[in-house]
Amino acid sequence: MVGVALLLGGCTTLGYYAQAVRGQLGVVAASRPVDALLADATLDPAVRERLLRLDELRRFAVDELHLVDSDSYRDYAQLDREAMVWSLVAAPVDALDAHQWCYPVLGCASYRGYFDRAAADAHAERLRDAGWDVAVEAVPAYSTLGWFDDPLPSTVIHWPLADIAALLFHERAHETLYVRDDSAFNEAYATLIEREGVRRWLQQSGDATMRRAWRDRASRRSDFLALLDTARTRLLALYAEAPPRAELLARKRAVFAALRADYARQREAWGGYAGYDRWFARPLNNAHLVSISTYNALLPAFAALLREVDGDMRRFQARCRELAALGRAERHARLSARLASATDTAQR
Repeated sequence: MVGVALLLGGCTTLGYYAQAVRGQLGVVAASRPVDALLADATLDPAVRERLLRLDELRRFAVDELHLVDSDSYRDYAQLDREAMVWSLVAAPVDALDAHQWCYPVLGCASYRGYFDRAAADAHAERLRDAGWDVAVEAVPAYSTLGWFDDPLPSTVIHWPLADIAALLFHERAHETLYVRDDSAFNEAYATLIEREGVRRWLQQSGDATMRRAWRDRASRRSDFLALLDTARTRLLALYAEAPPRAELLARKRAVFAALRADYARQREAWGGYAGYDRWFARPLNNAHLVSISTYNALLPAFAALLREVDGDMRRFQARCRELAALGRAERHARLSARLASATDTAQR
């Protein structure tokens, strides 16, 4: 998630600006240099194990993925909470389009971040009362796009090392390239860097157990996204049909009920793996689907772009910068063409 929106929201409401400043300053205050922590003999061994690998991951991001070299992830922030921030996403009840929040410098984004869960829930409730579908999601880490040196937060310290690598690559990608007013481009670009980066890092530095665990996670993630894509297709057809509101809402509920049933079957096929149970445990709506699609809708287009340059990350980064320099309409037209080509190739 791009966290600079948290810092630049002052033109919306004074309260939002105040919580953003307090929250970011709290993160800075909670951060300590990793080198100092590693010198502490009382440091938790599990924490030490992961902090010892940060320099390796940072070097890999620069040398192999050609991401910007910065001082992010030289510090560790002990936050003592579930998430760094909570992301609020909103969508119309009859469309799969994310509401856009606009900020100075950053431009518009499809989410709004809060350091206080209660404040996020309160705003979500106001939007819900106004007729929007809403979702509040816990976000374990974010990028300030180089405005600050981002620390590794305690919210992720007990993750598998490959997942920490994924986080570092994703957020460093945001530092490397960010396009104003284009969340779909930014998140798909960072997600491609994340997944390709972890694949290459595991080939170079991981063991067989780590590689197998990552492949299993990737396979389940693909199955999960396929379930959501089926639901999205059904909903898009329903919304295009535009039946009377009562009928639309009833059929919409049926789509989400079918999604839950599909997940139950998929869970059995996974042998009972429960990693997505929490996602399905709340009442689902359009905003939940939108929050996922922001990261994944353009991902096949970026994968196609990487194949075009034969996996050369330096050339891939150059092509992405070229796309970023275009106007939004032209940029998305070119990505859509690659997306269509990738879909056609996959269907052959």
